[in-house]
Amino acid sequence: MAEEKKVMFHEMELDDRILKAISQLGWPEPTLIQETAIPLLLEGKDVLMRARTGSGKTAAFTIPVIQKIFNLKNTSSHQCIRALILSPSKELCGQITAVIGDLTAKCAREVKCIDISSSGDTQMQKALLSDKPDIVVATPSRALVHLKANNMRLKEDLAVLVVDEADLVFSFGYEDEIKELLGHLPKIYQAVLASATLSDDVLNLKKIVLRNPVTLKLEEPELAPSSQLQHYHLFAEEDDKAAILYALLKLNLIRGKSIIFVRTVDRCYKLKLYLEQFKIGSCVLNSELPAAVRCLSVDQFNKGRYQIIVASDEMALEKPDGGILPLEERKRKKQNSKRKKDKESGVSRGIDFQNVSNVINFDFPLDVNSYVHRAGRTARGNNSGSVLSFVSIREKPLMDAVEAHLSKGFKSQKVLQKYEFALEEVEGFRYRSRDAWRAVTRIAVREARLKEIKQELLNCKKLQVRLIYV
Repeated sequence: MAEEKKVMFHEMELDDRILKAISQLGWPEPTLIQETAIPLLLEGKDVLMRARTGSGKTAAFTIPVIQKIFNLKNTSSHQCIRALILSPSKELCGQITAVIGDLTAKCAREVKCIDISSSGDTQMQKALLSDKPDIVVATPSRALVHLKANNMRLKEDLAVLVVDEADLVFSFGYEDEIKELLGHLPKIYQAVLASATLSDDVLNLKKIVLRNPVTLKLEEPELAPSSQLQHYHLFAEEDDKAAILYALLKLNLIRGKSIIFVRTVDRCYKLKLYLEQFKIGSCVLNSELPAAVRCLSVDQFNKGRYQIIVASDEMALEKPDGGILPLEERKRKKQNSKRKKDKESGVSRGIDFQNVSNVINFDFPLDVNSYVHRAGRTARGNNSGSVLSFVSIREKPLMDAVEAHLSKGFKSQKVLQKYEFALEEVEGFRYRSRDAWRAVTRIAVREARLKEIKQELLNCKKLQVRLIYV
């Protein structure tokens, strides 16, 4: 049977300005989700699309949105907000806005897009909304703030609603906001849900947002194939993890940009301070940092200022102990915790870390989904990558669950291979490493957290002052 011919971008009846921008971005052909979703969305259908992280979901919905705005402008000169794109975190909103900026590079005057996800200057955002940009990108809570204040009105003219990372929207606590927000929208509009999984939350969201949708559940693996992404594990108890990590870095066995995942915010800083003692620079990313600081960290990492980023993901941030303590003790710790967390932050999901060669699970993830999304930070597009997981005896059941799940997609072949590393190589580093790890006390961690937040906020304020006087 003849193989079905792939539909190319120039065969999708897209505006020349979009095609020129796509060419400038160096995209030779659409990904599977783009090839399937774009024609359906151009026909005006409601769509629920499930595709793995790094598969090109963002372009799959932004390209049709921009084309639809061109079509509407051809029939009406009335300037208004035509599209609302919702995403659960500020970082993801920033990335969507950047993609739209790239795709409208040849028509920036005709199609205007603003990001109002930041909880900063509401008055400044009100002024931007008064110009009625064609596309508004926001978190559900920020969109609702401006709708209630009548800073934007969507009841008459909204043509498209997009909810990105739909499987996270309810888990981030936005269920009430979404339901209230829908009351501010017109009776008829096109809707899109984009998600990495088809969870119960997504199916509930589908019932209240979509009308007679086409569901795209593409037959593709959750992660890149084994020829592109290798998975390794290394048994290591808590006392040895830091020494092994230092040895791997010192012996140059880990090369390229790396994301190291830990379970808690404190461990983010502990590991950063530990590495600093060996002149190994890194930046941290977690939900307690202000949004401006998180975006700056991602930007600096992407631009190569840092080769290592130490992150704690959103599931672990909900559990101060990292999910290892018994339930009652965990509840007590959570009640006593005074730390403020930003629910609009997420690290293991969606954020576009560029050219990541390695994901290192210093602490093994708490469930299969978290492993999949951490691993999805590398081997994106056509790039290759590896995942190395440190596994303690207590964490072995978690690893077994991940292995059982992943092997189903690899014809029952073993996925997590044993990392071939002679532990005697660590002996020369062990004593110095243990001293360095113990030297990072709780007081040192607390001081580092305060210092970093103050310094980065100061940097952001300096930048704002410079912009005022430019």
